[in-house]
Amino acid sequence: MKLKNGVNPIFSLFLRFMIMACNVIFFLPLRLFGCSQQRSRIRAKSVTNHPAGPYRCVESLDNLIATMYAGADTLDKIFQFATDRFRHRNCLGTREILSEEDEIQPSGKVFKKNSSGETAKEEKKVIVTEKLILGSYKWLTYDEVYRRVLHFGSGLAVLGQRPKFNIAIFCETRAEWMIAAQSCFIYNFPLVTLYATLGGQAIAHGLNETEVTHIITSKKLLQTKLKEILLNVPKLQHIIIVDDKPTAWADYPRGIMVHNMAAVEVLGAKPENLNKARTKPAALDIAVIMYTSGSTGLPKGVMISHSNLIAGIAGMCDRVPDLGLKDTYIGYLPLAHVLELSAETLCMACGCCIGYSSPQTLADQSAKIKKGSKGDTTVLKPTLLAAVPEIMDRIYKNIVTKVEDMNSIQRTLFVVAYNYKKEQIAVGYNTPICDWFIFRKIRLLLGGKTRLILCGGAPLSPSTQTFMNISFCCPVGQGYGLTETCGAGTISDAFDFTTGRVGAPLPCCEITLKNWEEGGYTVYDKPHPRGEIIIGGPNVTLGYFKNKSKTMEDYFTDKDGQTWFCTGDIGEFQNDGCLKVIDRKKDLVKLQAGEYVALGKVESALKNSPLIDNICVYANSDQSYVICFVVPNQKQLLTLAQHKNVIGSWTEICNHPEMEKEVLREITDAAAIAKLEKFEIPLKVRLSPEPWTPETGLVTDAFKLKRKELKTHYQADIERMYGGK
Repeated sequence: MKLKNGVNPIFSLFLRFMIMACNVIFFLPLRLFGCSQQRSRIRAKSVTNHPAGPYRCVESLDNLIATMYAGADTLDKIFQFATDRFRHRNCLGTREILSEEDEIQPSGKVFKKNSSGETAKEEKKVIVTEKLILGSYKWLTYDEVYRRVLHFGSGLAVLGQRPKFNIAIFCETRAEWMIAAQSCFIYNFPLVTLYATLGGQAIAHGLNETEVTHIITSKKLLQTKLKEILLNVPKLQHIIIVDDKPTAWADYPRGIMVHNMAAVEVLGAKPENLNKARTKPAALDIAVIMYTSGSTGLPKGVMISHSNLIAGIAGMCDRVPDLGLKDTYIGYLPLAHVLELSAETLCMACGCCIGYSSPQTLADQSAKIKKGSKGDTTVLKPTLLAAVPEIMDRIYKNIVTKVEDMNSIQRTLFVVAYNYKKEQIAVGYNTPICDWFIFRKIRLLLGGKTRLILCGGAPLSPSTQTFMNISFCCPVGQGYGLTETCGAGTISDAFDFTTGRVGAPLPCCEITLKNWEEGGYTVYDKPHPRGEIIIGGPNVTLGYFKNKSKTMEDYFTDKDGQTWFCTGDIGEFQNDGCLKVIDRKKDLVKLQAGEYVALGKVESALKNSPLIDNICVYANSDQSYVICFVVPNQKQLLTLAQHKNVIGSWTEICNHPEMEKEVLREITDAAAIAKLEKFEIPLKVRLSPEPWTPETGLVTDAFKLKRKELKTHYQADIERMYGGK
């Protein structure tokens, strides 16, 4: 763990001596009760003994699994099974909003200019933010959810929604999203999912391409996103609002009717309407058309069948030990993302409780939580958590900053305990004493009961993963999958504390590698076979909606009838059968002198710098060097600016040449630690005063970089940094 502030060497030496003494005294008890479940073993093998594979996990060498429960080959049967088995258990929970308050916050000095362009005066810029005081979670049992699902589905049928005709959901993650989805699964309405952060053009594209007549949304998204594009979606007839108390709906195009979800449920509950026009789905029927936000161009709709999604969650279930009635999952990632949809579907199939949250209310310190109030994790105390690397990196940097602000004694105590635990888990042992006395407060940030964190959506840096494993006192696993594979591909074993890897193939799929000559990767490379990752199995989806050419480009079917998906990612299989993702074909740029630069690899190496919150590396093929755009950490950069006597507003500090030099110096140091080649190190930088969020359109909902949009956004800076070329 890298800290700018050092530790007290004398106190550190004393602590190490005390730890050694405790080890001698408590050696036998610690070995009896502190032993972890980590074991060094083979996790996957090539079933053909060829270095390219295909590789399967050792539990499914003979055949791939495709179902969780016998006979439950569609999602409606999975939910029916769960309802019958867990009828009176809590299923979906939502926190009460007790009050909403506006909080005025000065954001620093803003320099106002007069008509001649000169600085006239300086003022305080005022920002008004909404703060919430939330109560306890209110729960719906499995039986209550099932009844609402039936009523809502019947109500949709009364409004003219027909089986096998698409219906869209464009809504934030909440209980109503899942209720609506289950209704669509039961009544065989293919569900079109759209990210809440998509732009107007992308939303209209998805709605028109799927020819939807009904859409489920929230009052907020209707007013801020949908309303402005309704004239561009001519087939839309019905809008269903999930909010309890809708305002009056006016000024909408003729022919569009706006309904409240509760009213639709009441309509569907009438005896003459219940189960109206219900058609049970088949295993190969489309359950979801999931529009991926994508890093380039308009989003593509991935067609996911009932059997695809069931195979995916069956494979995931194998990597979550003892999943069941004791577990509470916190849902806050976009349900329109396959990671969250799969995780919640799996939890419901196993009788878990799902409490809903959002990134703005997740923790006590979250943006929308009023100071002194409790965040969702504190109240819910989840045992399971899914995350994307961007969120994990933020947590990591915030905790490191707090450790640096400790006094010398506290900081030394933390660092010595951290390093001791790192040594112990490396050889397979837990540290219950350190966990209780040193890391308990950090663990309480997530409620104190979290037993497993799964990270997916993008590569998680080794340093962040190690830090989270140690300080949160629970396994932090990585997974690898895509929308096109139902999010399923690999997940690391719960007690595999190695980093930089994504685990062995899930029992629902197999993975093979394909040579990529241009990038210099072959299956005969030593010490490990390398190549493009190709995933096959029952979890591989049906292709892209109304896009046959792209489907034929990315999918193929082998002689045995199994479908495979070409991911475009480059991986290597290690000796124990675990996969490591090392590159991406689209991220490879050839410089003027012929050197290849893997942009993702460079970004991953530099992102751990405390000065960097986010980074995008860029290179032109007609240039000889690499440049980058950086979202700096505000606290770290302001401290550095003060040290360098650079004054001004936040924007002026980010634009100051001296600050650019300092960030480049930090980048060079991080590159040296990561052992990057000289040609891979960025030589020029542009500091962005504004963070990149899905709302800005510069990153996806999973916080992956949108390189095309970033290039357009920073085109003037690219020309400047490349000398006007």
